Amino acid sequence: MESRISPKSRLAVVLLAWFFGSLGFHRFYIGKISSGIVILLLGIVGWSTTWLLGFGYIFLILAGIWVLIDFLTALFGTMKDGSGRPITRW
Repeated sequence: MESRISPKSRLAVVLLAWFFGSLGFHRFYIGKISSGIVILLLGIVGWSTTWLLGFGYIFLILAGIWVLIDFLTALFGTMKDGSGRPITRW
């Protein structure tokens, strides 16, 4: 019988989002690979183009807002894993 609750840890998601959010590690951990790649690319493009009149900061701000939302949804237990199961276990 398949569980309706994700086996992933909320604490792990929160810590990964806090410390490695701009790399998308928290998204890779919960099985959302494609959005993890998008956040990773936003971070790489952002950091590598900040020298270009601050152009890269646009990408970093977008990634930062996305990661902040992910951090808060994981913290409050409303985030879901790649299979759509809620991540509620600490």
